[in-house]
Amino acid sequence: MWTNENRRRYDRSKLRYPSDLTDEEWALIAPIIPPAKRGGGKRTVSIREVVNGLTYVLSSGCQWRAIPKDLPPRSTVNGYFALWDYDGTLDRIHQALSVKCREQAEREASPTAAIIDSQSVKSAGKRGARIDPHGFDAGKKIKGKKRHLLVDTQGLVLHAIVHAADSQDRDGGVLVMATLFGMYPFLLKLYADGGYQGPQFQAALKRVVRRVNVEIVKRSDAAKGFTVLPKRWIVERTIGWLNRCRRLAKDWECLNRSALAFLRWSSIRIMLRRLCQKTK
Repeated sequence: MWTNENRRRYDRSKLRYPSDLTDEEWALIAPIIPPAKRGGGKRTVSIREVVNGLTYVLSSGCQWRAIPKDLPPRSTVNGYFALWDYDGTLDRIHQALSVKCREQAEREASPTAAIIDSQSVKSAGKRGARIDPHGFDAGKKIKGKKRHLLVDTQGLVLHAIVHAADSQDRDGGVLVMATLFGMYPFLLKLYADGGYQGPQFQAALKRVVRRVNVEIVKRSDAAKGFTVLPKRWIVERTIGWLNRCRRLAKDWECLNRSALAFLRWSSIRIMLRRLCQKTK
């Protein structure tokens, strides 16, 4: 809650840009980033400044060519953005911070319950030959992409995918669970909304994760106006957290892989600030 006493916990006015990493935040991810390869010229760019460039683009939603001059060049920042996505560095950072957040909350590294939901996002104007196709979500009247999120009961992102908006929730949900690849072996309970009900989703889910039971959380017919639904509000809150990053306001990316990478960086941003949050 934004009170005068609580506001100090989120104060970043002493940083060059509010999106920059503090010393405590950088200390958490610096050991995970791989060193420069042997041979050739020495690395001259500051990796911390590269990460600051990425978080600047993520937070402000600016174009790559609008990165400030006191940060590394856009080609360097974009190059590391793609490299860390392809070589698995981004996944390792995300997983390591997720474990630390759960340990901070005195919970096991692998959750036993999770919540799944999707968010349809409008696509911005794009052109070119190498663009992943978008779709039309007839239910929400949105032409663009759909972000599918799997979060734990704290609201931290466990897994996510990005696909065309015309895919049904039950199809995207199965794809999310099928691409976990045993990452969370103790997962037993999955909460979902009415879009995931029906025998098709249940049967497909049993083929990919047999031990997981699905509980559909429905809205009561007697309820009028806005009501907080058990468990489902957690993933909705996570979507709100992620949308604070303006790069996620629309689907600006040509490739689903790039869109997913920015989503993961937004999740990393949330976990870093939670781990390094000042208590006084």
